[in-house]
Amino acid sequence: MITMNKVCKVYQRGAEKVRVLQDLDLEIASGEFLALMGPSGSGKTTLLNLLGGLDSPSAGEIVIEGKRMEQMGVSQLSAWRSRNVGFIFQFYNLMPTLTAQRNVALPLLLTPLGRSERKRRAEVSLSLVGLAERMQHRPGELSGGQQQRVAIARAIVTDPTILICDEPTGDLDRESAAEVMRLLQQLNQVHGKTIIMVTHDPKAASYASRTLLMDKGSLVSSSTVAA
Repeated sequence: MITMNKVCKVYQRGAEKVRVLQDLDLEIASGEFLALMGPSGSGKTTLLNLLGGLDSPSAGEIVIEGKRMEQMGVSQLSAWRSRNVGFIFQFYNLMPTLTAQRNVALPLLLTPLGRSERKRRAEVSLSLVGLAERMQHRPGELSGGQQQRVAIARAIVTDPTILICDEPTGDLDRESAAEVMRLLQQLNQVHGKTIIMVTHDPKAASYASRTLLMDKGSLVSSSTVAA
């Protein structure tokens, strides 16, 4: 599904060029749950941004479902992201004045769907993450774990094939983190979502089917977990 060939990413910092990713090769199968681990500054988030179409490589090739990401313009990448990728972050980024249902429906405002269909799809997504009884609650009325589940419902409301997760349990207590990871595992195993997750937490990584370790912009080792 996803292939990266000799991918490099270089940022210009004043007169200095900072090489973040170096000749990176990676293949991710459709329906895989991949965890990326490594020290801060190793290039994990940069790799996520490239896979999610938020950034483009300085060199190399990224092919996702037969499409060359590095050859797309900004508007093409934006359209591709809206159809194919859901994003889940450490901080939930919910609108505090909106209910859970309206927060989840926000990505659907970019689609031609009518109001009633947007509402229906948001309700289905919230039911899927176990928050059917909390649809009319605002973020301030929800626990951290519940807010992250709202964020997950928002990420899946457009039915993307890929979920990009950047430290999804980083702001949660252990019990809430386990709840969120079980939900992500269900989305992977039952609903077939391809999940790519950055985490510093070995317990979170244990829910993935494969873990890759990064250091200084390169993949240095990997481990596979039996399903």
